[in-house]
This record gives sequence, structure tokens and C-alpha cells, in this order.
Amino acid sequence: MVPLRRRERRYGVQQTKQNRTIRTDRLYLRVFEKSDAQSVQALCNNKNIYKSTLYLPYPYALSDALRWIETHKKNFDDNRSYEFAVTDRESGTLYGAISLSNNQRFNHGELAYWIGEEHWGNGYGTEAARAMVEFAFEEKKLHKVFARFFKSNPASGAIMQKIGMEQEGVLKDQVVKDGRYEDLIHYGIINPDQE
Repeated sequence: MVPLRRRERRYGVQQTKQNRTIRTDRLYLRVFEKSDAQSVQALCNNKNIYKSTLYLPYPYALSDALRWIETHKKNFDDNRSYEFAVTDRESGTLYGAISLSNNQRFNHGELAYWIGEEHWGNGYGTEAARAMVEFAFEEKKLHKVFARFFKSNPASGAIMQKIGMEQEGVLKDQVVKDGRYEDLIHYGIINPDQE
């Protein structure tokens, strides 16, 4: 896959108060509903997902999913962050989640994502991430999108590379995960229409 180019649009973003969705070739990104909580809990209650994320607890309870989903619509309405369920375009199967923060003061956002382990290796993370970067630049007019990953999780970095992000730095021993210090590797991409 190639990085986004100036004015290249591949995905349809529909944004209204009622219907906020992004469609790609294979995926349907939509706002989470409370009815997704059980599926979120089943996907996130996984040691390998926990090991590769900054903030997910483990074990992951149904109440964790409900509390998390409860914040999404207000965050979206307030233009603070945009959390989407990554689902199959045809069947609606939940694969994971992707989000974009919106730091209005600095006109940038952080991209974050997770895909359930049983769905790894199918390119869903890359496809969703590419669509979210387009959403950030085309719909939200952000100047920059950045992301970070644990050095111990190079698959996440591969997604960032595939969508055209470039490595900007490594923060040594930045966080503690399970009693171990982890390096955070930072990637970023500038809006090609604002370069």
C-alpha cells in the first residue's frame, strides 16, 4: 500500500450527529454502541492485546468495556476524540477499535488502535489506520497525526510504516508495563495539503 497523496481520497466519511461512519473496501468503521460491550470484552480480555497496549487493563471486564464506550459520543460531540469500532463491512463482525485524539490547540491528533488476536494478519489494522488518517486530514483538517508503539510490538510499527508515517524518535524506558520498562517508538505524518 502506498501513503496518502495530496487530495487522494479513497474512503467515504459520513458525519452527522446521528451517523458517523467510515467505509473502506472491507471495513465499516462506526461509533461503538453499548451492545458492543460483550464483544469488546471478549476481544480485550486477552493477554497479548494487553501486552501491546498502553491503557487496557487485564483482566478486562464487561464493566471496563461499558465504561469506555460510555465516553465515546460525548468525546465525538466535543471534538476531543473519535473512537470507532472496526467491523466487517458485510457481516458486521467486530474486529477491533481505532481512535484519533484531537488536540485543537496544536492541530494534531494521536492515532491508536487494537485488533483482536483472532483477526491479526488480515490487514484490518492497516486499512482502518489509513482511513482514519484520511479522516483526520480531510474531515478534521489536522496538520499532523502521530502514533506510538512499544518496541516489543513491531507489528504495530509496520502498520504505521504502511500508511506513510515516518519514525520521529524513540523514548527510552518511557513507560512501565508489568514491572518492565518499555521504549516507546514515535511515528508521525504531516497533512500533505498543508506541507
